[in-house]
Amino acid sequence: MVEDGENNVNNEIKLFEGKQVCSAWNNEKEEWYFSVVDVVAVLTDSKNPRDYWYRLKSA
Repeated sequence: MVEDGENNVNNEIKLFEGKQVCSAWNNEKEEWYFSVVDVVAVLTDSKNPRDYWYRLKSA
């Protein structure tokens, strides 16, 4: 577990359809956070998910 300021954050790697997705659990807010680039990679099968996310944000 990693302490992020005053929040307790638990970082983990989740598997979705056999691909890794970085995630973090915030104990204080009781919320999961996921790497958008990792989620884009899983959902789009893009060769360059970081570029895909950049172009999506710019649209």
